[in-house]
Amino acid sequence: MHHPRLHAPRVRAPRSRAPWCGWALAVLSFAGAVQAADYTQGVAVSGSTATLWFKSSVNTSWVDVHYRVNNGAQQNVRMNYVASALRYEQRVPVSTGNVISYSFTYNNGTPAYDTPTLTYTVNGGGPVSPPPPDTGPACFYENASYGGGSYCAGADSAFVGAAWNDKISSVKVQSGYEIELFEHANYIGRVRKLTADAGSLGDFDNLVSSFRVKKSGTGLPTSDTPDFGPNVQVFDPSTPSSTIQSRLDAAFNPQLLSPTAQFGTQRHAFLFKPGKYSGIWANLGFYTSIIGLGQKPDDVTIQGNVNVDSGWNYGDAGNATQNFWRSAENFALMPTGGTNRWAVSQAAPMRRVHIIGNLHLGPSNQDHGQGYASGGYLADSKVDGSISSGSQQQWYTRDSNIGVWYDGVWNIVFSGVSGAPATSFPAVWGSAPPYTSLPTTPVSREKPFLYIDSTGKYRVFVPALRTNASGASWVSGTTAGSSIPMSQFYVAKPGVTAATLNAALAQGLNLFFTPGTYRLSETIKVTRPNTVVLGIGFPTLMPENGVTAMTVADVDGVKIAGLLFDAGTVNSPSLLTVGTQGSTTRHATNPTTVQDVFFRIGGAVAGKATTSLIVNSADTIIDHIWAWRADHGSAPTGWTVNPGDTGVIVNGSHVLATGLFVEHYEKYEVIWNGENGKTIFFQNEKPYDVPNQSVWMSSAGNGYAAYKVADHVKTHEGWGMGSYCYFNVNPSVNLYHGFEVPNTPGVRLHNVFTVSLGGVGTITRVVNNVGGTAQGVQTVPQNVISYP
Repeated sequence: MHHPRLHAPRVRAPRSRAPWCGWALAVLSFAGAVQAADYTQGVAVSGSTATLWFKSSVNTSWVDVHYRVNNGAQQNVRMNYVASALRYEQRVPVSTGNVISYSFTYNNGTPAYDTPTLTYTVNGGGPVSPPPPDTGPACFYENASYGGGSYCAGADSAFVGAAWNDKISSVKVQSGYEIELFEHANYIGRVRKLTADAGSLGDFDNLVSSFRVKKSGTGLPTSDTPDFGPNVQVFDPSTPSSTIQSRLDAAFNPQLLSPTAQFGTQRHAFLFKPGKYSGIWANLGFYTSIIGLGQKPDDVTIQGNVNVDSGWNYGDAGNATQNFWRSAENFALMPTGGTNRWAVSQAAPMRRVHIIGNLHLGPSNQDHGQGYASGGYLADSKVDGSISSGSQQQWYTRDSNIGVWYDGVWNIVFSGVSGAPATSFPAVWGSAPPYTSLPTTPVSREKPFLYIDSTGKYRVFVPALRTNASGASWVSGTTAGSSIPMSQFYVAKPGVTAATLNAALAQGLNLFFTPGTYRLSETIKVTRPNTVVLGIGFPTLMPENGVTAMTVADVDGVKIAGLLFDAGTVNSPSLLTVGTQGSTTRHATNPTTVQDVFFRIGGAVAGKATTSLIVNSADTIIDHIWAWRADHGSAPTGWTVNPGDTGVIVNGSHVLATGLFVEHYEKYEVIWNGENGKTIFFQNEKPYDVPNQSVWMSSAGNGYAAYKVADHVKTHEGWGMGSYCYFNVNPSVNLYHGFEVPNTPGVRLHNVFTVSLGGVGTITRVVNNVGGTAQGVQTVPQNVISYP
């Protein structure tokens, strides 16, 4: 955005208390199960369908099955993970007497392994399970003092299996190894580390659901009280206010009207331990985060202001439309004078805050015929008084509590907000602001956050999934979810290599990025379910040599949050890819989330990337992103200098976007191929630098729509969506329609608009062939209340 002035419950593994002998009988009565050291597998037949299944006890993110029926052609298939059964499955049509020969290929972290070939005769049975191995670095026993049933393992197990879940009472540990026991599946919950035999587990008795095995003294170091590096300042209530103020000023003052700050390398995070602070005036510049370390926002109370205003930015001092890349999170604020100013634009989230007073989202010069802002995002927050959006052109608020809301220019959207105004779209000057209000948010999970516990140890809290939520998650008590000790994170600092980051992931650690720039010579590969990748202070990941910066496997529950992906000078096919293309596996009960994740092509360097974000995993929640192909920067920008085709491609089904900001890409900005998708709030500005009409033609005619739902899609819905143009390189350029969707009853858009900024270029229709032409110097939106 670079506007001209305008005038106008985590899932718990099931508990099993059945006697050991009952489990043994159950296994022996199930024909077709064969057990190896790190997997079980088998065949289950129902009618004319045989289900080949594979259940891993190691770090597996994919399984291929190779099978023949009656010596026919071999089929090679990537198996689907069935979360309810905790196993991979492939269904095969069969008849009585058919002989299935089959084998599996599976990964354990990075290495891949092949199983022996087995056979199964339909209604004739198959091989019977041999006992588990009786040797290994770790041996687990049903009773204390190493009594009862037992089994041994030499590799990590994300789930011990229904037979052993909550049944382990003692453990033998081979010399030279360490064993970490976890209270819940997928290495979450409380943890107990063993370096020697334990004849009793004490308060961990009958609670183990997953474990890790590693050699003593190996692996990357971790700590519950880590060093966050020089770009993080930590304050406690005993820190003098003058010291806090001087450090805040030292970060902000060099940025004031600086020609280099907007695309500079400075990164800052200011952390406040629980307690009360007074006399603070925090001006937040670029790449700066202010974060409370309480478990609830009210644990940290700041008396003062956390301020963002216009007049700061070199070359755009009259506006706040370039107030990007800054954030506030997890504290209570008692603003001096009763009102806090937060005049931000894109990539400037405010989350989990309690404003004990009023909040103003417009700049201080908004009443002088200028001073626009172009935000913005507020979530999981409570504002006791009023919120005035002022000259904000658009804004999205989710799952919060507010006193009252005033004003708005084009598109103000609420979902799950107690106190939100009623829908009144389109705007009627002087009487009805442009509000779209949904009473609840269909699915949401708040962003993971850093906090410090009563013993002084750092932890990351992962909020639970909510459905049809309304109001902040913490206003009626503690936020539901799970807590992860910092010792389960690798704390990354600038200069670390991608190889080390991948080694940390292979070690079973989560990733915590501190502020700074990270140059990646290889792809960061996230393969383990429930991995958390969290950044503070806008850590910036820049791929080198054209690699994709990060990929996420098609697994449950990965959380990616608080990162800025900055394209390198060699074209990358994508910057972040979530899931495997073509996968149909559902993740509804534990989706992957992408939150406060920002993408930049150009600006700091002549970056290049074909697509910024690709989402293949079903049920993914995209909660506040800004994908931006730069229209200005400290490095040159231009049509062939920093190219980027598309901001976001969604291939997965049932994907939800809440707060989708995508700007200036050269082809379709958003392409939605998956069924049953939803978007609540979409903001787009078309590329400024289209050189001429002939180079900007899609199959549908002039230009590329901002939001394209693929022709085959039958069900899709969107609310509060806008696109505008400012074709200043060639004002004769035309975009035929802002939104291109199938004309079918299941595809519905609500409260959609287009605008031409000052008449610099035109948009002929809003949705398909519906809506008026955006044109003329008055900058008047063209609105469609409902389509079709």
